[in-house]
Amino acid sequence: MNNTGAQAGTVREVDVVVVGAGQAGLSSAYHLRRTGFEPERDFVVLDHAPRAGGAWQFRWPSLTYGKVHGMHSLPGMELTEADPARPSSEVIAEYFDTYERTFDLRVRRPVDVKAVREGEAGRLLVETSDGTWSTRALINATGTWDRPFWPRFPGQETFRGRQLHTAQYPGPEEFAGQRVVVVGGGASGTQHLLEIAPYAAGTTWVTRRPPVFREGPFTEDVGREVVALVEERVRQGLPPKSVVSVTGLPLNDAIRRGIEDGVLDRQPMFDRITPDGVEWDDGRRVAADVILWATGFRAAIDHLAPLRLREPGGGIRVEGTRAVADPRIHLVGYGPSASTIGANRAGRAAVRDIRRLLAVAPGTASTAAPDVTSTAAANATSATAQTAASKVVPVG
Repeated sequence: MNNTGAQAGTVREVDVVVVGAGQAGLSSAYHLRRTGFEPERDFVVLDHAPRAGGAWQFRWPSLTYGKVHGMHSLPGMELTEADPARPSSEVIAEYFDTYERTFDLRVRRPVDVKAVREGEAGRLLVETSDGTWSTRALINATGTWDRPFWPRFPGQETFRGRQLHTAQYPGPEEFAGQRVVVVGGGASGTQHLLEIAPYAAGTTWVTRRPPVFREGPFTEDVGREVVALVEERVRQGLPPKSVVSVTGLPLNDAIRRGIEDGVLDRQPMFDRITPDGVEWDDGRRVAADVILWATGFRAAIDHLAPLRLREPGGGIRVEGTRAVADPRIHLVGYGPSASTIGANRAGRAAVRDIRRLLAVAPGTASTAAPDVTSTAAANATSATAQTAASKVVPVG
């Protein structure tokens, strides 16, 4: 839903601003709505993307829904009957769009949040491309897609070929007949290699650390261990690590074939980039036409800088979803809640904490309001049946 156009110079007041409308933001908005907060009156959802779908809408076409691992339904509306051959960017964007309309979340887009500052009387000022909002609490659900991480190496500026990041990956066909160096040991790097290899003249895989492949199922016990490790980092104010750095890469059939075929033959990180490729200190060289940086993303939280929430370690110290330095700020989809199921749970937890926070002062959203999502949830099945978003199925 496009709903922008504030009068210049006006400051609008709400109890809660949600920044971002991906899985974390929509989950948070759902729980706000469900517990009596009215959209546009008590809370507002701001999203900088041009349409519904969060970061999924920007995924490369060859990432079909069948290749997506661990995609969980949003709260209150299941994903059903997906065509695994369809691009995940289409399937999930359609599902999110239907979800927003079913629960009347009234997402405002495209709206860029430029800065969050201290306001008057204990309120926060959220400065955006569509004017300024004054709020008593903020749920930050901006994810990482907007902050691709580009490592720096000597000679990088001299490379005569093409350099691109996972965020710009166009699909494998564009690399036909080219020599490609893929940098990065995560899930994206291995997926890119397996896709590109049949088209490219040659591929080379380099990573900073040897990849760790994980045998066996990802059980609940393993999941709890992973969350605990990530949680400990954010408690210490350190930047969250990637999930793969904790879990390892799942050793599925595609990965096994890639290892057997020599596509996933990992090389240590090169030491410099030359005009024609990359080279190591021991004298080895690899010629390349393309360097594909599958080096991950960082949390998109620069707009929070005026609040000085970062710790000396570089991250924001978080307990649950609450920023320790400022209880008005909740980070959902950050650190341990970065997975889709984690974002759902974190959205509920953030709303619970915010309700307690707002209850200590007048002007909060009415706690006596009816469960406005109950009717919407009852109609969700028929609503999804009328759109292509009904073709989605939960995975994991």
